Amino acid sequence: MPTLLPHLLFALPEHAAHHPAIVHKKTTWSYSQLAEQVQQQAAALLGIHLKPQQRVAVFLPKQLETVSSLLAISLAGGVFVPINPVLKAAQVAYILNDCNVHILITSSSRLQNLKPVLADCPDLHTIVLVDNEPPTLTSDTQIILAWHDYLQRATAQIMPAMIDTDMAAILYTSGSTGKPKGVVLSHRNLVTGAKSVSEYLHITENDRLLAVLPFSFDYGLNQLLTVLLKQACCVLLDYLLPRDVLIALETHKITGLAGVPSLWVQLAKLDWSADINEHLRYLTNSGGKMPKAVLAAIRQQVPNGQFFLMYGLTEAFRSTYLPPEQLDTRPDSIGKAIPNADIVVVREDGSLCVAHEAGELVHRGSLVAMGYWNDPIKTAERFKPAPNQNPALPLTEIAVWSGDTVTRDEEGYLYFVGRQDDMIKSSGYRISPTEIEEVIYSSGVVKEAAAIGIEHDSLG
Repeated sequence: MPTLLPHLLFALPEHAAHHPAIVHKKTTWSYSQLAEQVQQQAAALLGIHLKPQQRVAVFLPKQLETVSSLLAISLAGGVFVPINPVLKAAQVAYILNDCNVHILITSSSRLQNLKPVLADCPDLHTIVLVDNEPPTLTSDTQIILAWHDYLQRATAQIMPAMIDTDMAAILYTSGSTGKPKGVVLSHRNLVTGAKSVSEYLHITENDRLLAVLPFSFDYGLNQLLTVLLKQACCVLLDYLLPRDVLIALETHKITGLAGVPSLWVQLAKLDWSADINEHLRYLTNSGGKMPKAVLAAIRQQVPNGQFFLMYGLTEAFRSTYLPPEQLDTRPDSIGKAIPNADIVVVREDGSLCVAHEAGELVHRGSLVAMGYWNDPIKTAERFKPAPNQNPALPLTEIAVWSGDTVTRDEEGYLYFVGRQDDMIKSSGYRISPTEIEEVIYSSGVVKEAAAIGIEHDSLG
């Protein structure tokens, strides 16, 4: 089985070579075509002097070159940093500087928007544009290459050796306060995540997944890697209207769709074609709690599709999932641990909680990230020794302490209570905003709800 990201593409069975890998608009790349593009780009990256473990940012919407760039960076021994395409210039500059990006892959139009901040990015030495026209923008501090010129820099070099614990990617996640944090992920983290998800979703080479989430989001990136692991097909979509998603589901005969609550809320209001139900095998939700009314509406539209509710953090990718057959029995549960993860619920002193006792969710296993880039203080707050370790072990196992309060029932199913930093404390009670929001949703008279605590002189 693959252990490094490049293995997902270059350790394929022979019959997969001509299988469709990536679809964007009217263009389809087979696995052999994708591999050819990735090899050429990796050689070009080495030709412009990419060194092992240097960071390369990709600031593009979902398109063919986005996919090939991420994989080429990995093959060339670099660390890819996908930047959310909706970010503004100052936000992009923060990421470029925070993780010392040396090479940026973007487009001419996006580069124009970045022009005011380029001089403030001292480590950035080369900018590659996916356009083939000569660059219209010049820079005193960076080399700017058109796509054709970039590929011409390809050199016949041996690709660097790597191991599975090497850095592979940095994904930036916003916290409740302060600047975004760069979560450092190894090859092992990413490949294990693809293996785990493909196992419980039963993904095969016959699946066609619609990628609507950005690759800067671990949930979106995992879709791509899962496709590659199973030699399935990934259809790229940057949608303007929710109906665009339904059109793509029908047009491309999509079998798998991953979304977040805000997308499902919009899709639940639309009428779905009966043809979608003929092909859509599964749907998944993560990134927040799914309102029950929305879930019911979606399930009514696609009765043949299985809906998986999932919970996870960028720091450990995915922690739990609720099997579809448990939706009606345990509609409030976030499920059990995904394959190759161990989830424990602990008190403040680190001891294990009993059934139905609220405590902090702690994630153990090979999905635990390498920490926050260049931030030892925040890393120490979130990545701490795993509870209940055998004292005879000479080395400490590090786990992710989620900061989320959950309970576990007698059968091991977990229930989300709230984030520790979001919990409302009133009259000595800890109140979950999520529970309040769910009650408001259930009234049927509001579309979206947010519960926020306000200071009270006597109640707190």
